[in-house]
Amino acid sequence: MNRQEILQKLPALLLPWYDVNKRDLPWRKNTDAYRVWVSEIMLQQTRVEAVKEHYERFMRELPTVQALAACTEEKLLKLWEGLGYYSRARNLHSAAKEIAALGEFPSDHEKIRKLKGVGAYTAGAIASIAFEQPTPAVDGNVIRVLSRLLADERGQDVLKDVFEKELAPAYPPARRGDFTQSLMELGATICLPSSPRCMLCPLFSLCGTRGDALPVRKRKAERKKTEMTVFVFSGENGAGLFKRTDGVLKGLWQFYNVTRFLGADEARGHLLSLGLKEFSLSPAPVSHKHVFTHLEWDMRAYAVQTEEVLPFLTYFPKSEIVEKISVPSAFQWCIELI
Repeated sequence: MNRQEILQKLPALLLPWYDVNKRDLPWRKNTDAYRVWVSEIMLQQTRVEAVKEHYERFMRELPTVQALAACTEEKLLKLWEGLGYYSRARNLHSAAKEIAALGEFPSDHEKIRKLKGVGAYTAGAIASIAFEQPTPAVDGNVIRVLSRLLADERGQDVLKDVFEKELAPAYPPARRGDFTQSLMELGATICLPSSPRCMLCPLFSLCGTRGDALPVRKRKAERKKTEMTVFVFSGENGAGLFKRTDGVLKGLWQFYNVTRFLGADEARGHLLSLGLKEFSLSPAPVSHKHVFTHLEWDMRAYAVQTEEVLPFLTYFPKSEIVEKISVPSAFQWCIELI
């Protein structure tokens, strides 16, 4: 069989398997375009288990695109807290305002693709799952399934475009959204990056590799490691936070920090240089390591008790920080020092 003949067989093999084996995920209970869109944005670079709880809470608070469009950024970021990659939330907010102005969610793949923060994969997922269009959603899971199935040794960057074109004609006349999700499900639960469960795969008889050699992987760049000292200022005025204007957590509330380790004497000297005169300084009992995609922060912290106010900080009661202010995961552990 040639490649297209193999791909044409996929719906008949995958859909019955999917009906029996699909996971019970909250975003599969309602394939409204808004819900599909929010779930797909949340699932970008975030584990399914981490998304479940956030998704359900998000939908309780913001059940429609109009509600999201009208939401304040601070509330949105608080709802997003723990998912990371906060630019996704901001793009979601911008696109929601655009959709609300249009009056309805666009159903055309190309119009969906033009929404802020929506790439080819997400547009394909929304168009097929919500609108039953024959639009492939090719992510790493699907590339892995198809590269192994077809024994295609080309790199992932090449295969993404190839598979988007080759897969579209294989879409069935009905259940197109389920077909998209069946490919995703196979990659997520059976055709795993390492130790694939080949004997349980509905495509086993067609597969050209039956193993984990493909796809050809790029060598990952080493993470840049940074040492950081965090100062948690608190007193009668509350606890001090600031928004960084650059860097990986740009525009998000965080505790004051410097990018090097400071011993106790150095830390006292640094606080004096900021203009503080009276304060008590206590080292945190634990350190913390936070890993981003390309960065790794090795973090230590000091609790600083002072009634003096630093002009570059904004002060909030601890209860407000916990309940209303979005503090990135990298700094969540510091809240206990207030």
